[in-house]
Amino acid sequence: MSTTGIELNTRRRWLAETVELVSSMRFAISLLTIIAIASALGTVLKQNEPMTNYVNQFGPFWFEVFGMLGLYSVYTTWWFLLILAVLILSTGLCVVRNAPKMMRDMRSWREHVREDSLRNFHHKAEWQAPLGGAELAAQTQARLRHAGYAVKLVAKDGGTLVTAKKGAGNKFGYIFAHTAIIVILLGGVFDSELPVRFQQWFLGKTPFTGSGVIAEIPAQHRLSAANPSFRGNTAISEGQTSNTAILNQPSGVLVQELPFSIELKKFVIEFYSTGMPKLFASEVVVHDPENGKSFPASIKVNHPLIYKGIAVYQSSFDDGGSKLKLTGFPMTGAGAKTFPIQGQVNASTPLKLGDDTYAIEWSGFRPFNVENVAAGNDARAVAKNTSFNEQFAATLGKASGSAGKNANDKDMKNVGPSVQYKLRDKTGQAREFLNYMQPVTVDGAQVYLAGVRSSPSEPFSFLRIPVDDQHGVGDWMRLRAALADPKARAEAARRYAQRALSPSQRDAELSAQLQDSATRTLTIFAGEGGRGGFVAVAEFLEKIPAAEQEKAANIFMKMLNGSMWELWQVAREGAGGKAAEPNEANGRFLQLATNALADSFLYGAPVYLQLDEFTEVKASVLQMTRSPGKNVVYLGCLLLVAGVFAMFYIRERRIWVWVRNVDGGAHALMAMSTQRKTLDFEREYEELKAKLPQPA
Repeated sequence: MSTTGIELNTRRRWLAETVELVSSMRFAISLLTIIAIASALGTVLKQNEPMTNYVNQFGPFWFEVFGMLGLYSVYTTWWFLLILAVLILSTGLCVVRNAPKMMRDMRSWREHVREDSLRNFHHKAEWQAPLGGAELAAQTQARLRHAGYAVKLVAKDGGTLVTAKKGAGNKFGYIFAHTAIIVILLGGVFDSELPVRFQQWFLGKTPFTGSGVIAEIPAQHRLSAANPSFRGNTAISEGQTSNTAILNQPSGVLVQELPFSIELKKFVIEFYSTGMPKLFASEVVVHDPENGKSFPASIKVNHPLIYKGIAVYQSSFDDGGSKLKLTGFPMTGAGAKTFPIQGQVNASTPLKLGDDTYAIEWSGFRPFNVENVAAGNDARAVAKNTSFNEQFAATLGKASGSAGKNANDKDMKNVGPSVQYKLRDKTGQAREFLNYMQPVTVDGAQVYLAGVRSSPSEPFSFLRIPVDDQHGVGDWMRLRAALADPKARAEAARRYAQRALSPSQRDAELSAQLQDSATRTLTIFAGEGGRGGFVAVAEFLEKIPAAEQEKAANIFMKMLNGSMWELWQVAREGAGGKAAEPNEANGRFLQLATNALADSFLYGAPVYLQLDEFTEVKASVLQMTRSPGKNVVYLGCLLLVAGVFAMFYIRERRIWVWVRNVDGGAHALMAMSTQRKTLDFEREYEELKAKLPQPA
C-alpha cells in the first residue's frame, strides 16, 4: 500500500474514532455534568448585575478572576455556548448512528435463527401435537396474535418458523429521549440572550452607561421591536405610559422597543393585618399603534398579559414619584431652628446650610415597613455599626415565603412610612439615609430611627432619637444644640455645682472647682476640638493611670449625668418650656438622649430630615419576555416524557417457535427472550408455555 493510502486510512480511522467518542454516552454525560455545574454557578451568582456590585462583593482580585471566567454572564459566554453546541452535536450523532439500526431492528423479524440456537435460550419449551406441521404453525400463530403479538410464518427446510414480536416500540424511547435533549437545548438557545449578544457583536449595539430620558437614548443603544428574544423590565408610574423595556447588561442597559405601549391606570395592593403584602396587581390599558386599538387588562402575579408574542408579568412595585413634605433639624452648631423642605422621589432638591451647598437625592419612599417588634429585638445604634434591619434578619424565617402564614403573627408589625435619600456635598461625596416617619418601640421606649450608610453594599446603621413629651424630636434637638453652645454648657455646669453642694459646702473656691469640672465634662462629651460622645470620654480616661480609671470613670459618668440634666433644663427654658420633673420617665428619656447624642457624632450629616406629610404615587414594575423557544421546549419535554415512558414501560419480547413434522404429528420448539427480565416477563413466559401446547 502506498504512503498516500496509509495516510488516508489513518485519517479515516482517526475520524471514525473521533465520531465514536463524540457520540458516546460517556462524552455526553461529561458535557452534561459541566453544564450542570455552570448552571449552578449561574443560579447562585446573580447574572448581569452592575460591575460595581461584583467588585463590592468579591474584591478586586476575585472580581478579575471571575470576570475572566465569564461567571457574570455564564449563559452567554463563549465556552458555555460551545459546550451546548458540542452537546447538541454529540446527541445528534448518537441519534444519527443508532436510530437507523434501531428502526431496522424494530422492523426485523429475526427470521434467520436456527433450531439449534433456540435450544441455547434460557426460556425454552418443547411439545408434540397430533397435528400436521402446517396446522400446528397456524394454531401457534393464532394464539400468539391473541396474546397481542405480531406474528409471521417463515417456511424453512424441514419445517416452519413462527416468529413473533411485541413491544418493539421500546426503541422509540431511546430515539425520543435523545431527540428531546436536542430540541430542549435548541429551545433554550432560542430563548437565551444569544440574539441580543449577536446584535452587540455584529450590528453595533452597545449598552448605554449614562443617564437621562429614555426617549433621548441614541439608536445604537436600542433594540428594535423585531428582536426575536429578550427579557427586560419596565417601571410605570400611575397615569404614565411606557413602550420600552430595560435590559440590564454588565456594563449598562439596552433599551428594548415594544410593538405596543402600556398605560398604568391604577396599581392595586392589598395587605395583611401585619402590613405585609397580600396581593398586588396592575390595571392597565394596552395601546397598539399598528391598528390603533386599545383594550384594558389586569396583570397579576402568576396571571400575565400575553400580547403579540410578548408576556407581561407582574414583577414587583416601586415608588412612582411620591411627593414629600419634611422638616429639617440642624445636626451641627448651636442653632436649633427648623426649616421646611419638600421633595419628590427620583428627583433632587438643593439644600443650602450656611456656606455649604448640598443636593438631596430622594431615592425611595415606603408607606409600609413590616418589622419584628418582639421584645429583645434591639435596634442597635450607629456606634455599634449594626442596623435595625439586621436585628430583624434573625427572624427571617417568619418574614419570608408566603405572607399569609404570618397574617396573625403579633411580632411582625407595620411601623409606618419611611423615606430614603442621599445627601451629596459639593465634592460629589454622598451618604445614604433612611428615616422612619413614626416612632418605633424598642426595649419599652419609643424612638425615632434615623439610618445611615456610606455605601449601598453596607447595611443601614441607626441612630435612635428618643420621643419627647410632645411625641416628637424637638426636646432632643434642643438638647443637642445646647450641648454645642459653650454658654449653655457653662450655665448647666453652674447649676449642677449649685445643686450638688449643700449650703454648708458652697464656698466660692469649691463651687468654682466643681463648676469647672462639670464644664470640662460637658466640653469633652461635646467633642470640641476632636471626637465627641463616649469615644471622647474613653480617650480622656485612657490618660489616667490604670489603677484609678474605674474610680475616675464612675465620677465622670456621675458628673456627666448630673450636668446633662441641668443642660436639658437650660434647653427647655430657652425654648419657653417648663423644667422637667425629676421622675423615672424623664430619667429614662435623658439616658436615651445621652446615648443618642454620643452616637450622633457618627451620624455624619449636617441635618436630620423628618417626614411630615406625603402624597404617594405608586409605580408598577413589569417584566416583559419574548420567548419563541418556549413551544420548542414544550415539544422537547413532550418527547422526553414519551421517550422515558417507552424505555421504562414498554418491554420488547421476542418469541420463536420452530415447527416440524414428526411421526404421529408435529414437534414444536419455543424460545422466548427480552431485554430486561422481570417478574412480569417470567409470568408471561409461564402462561405462554402452558397455553401454546394445549390441544385445539
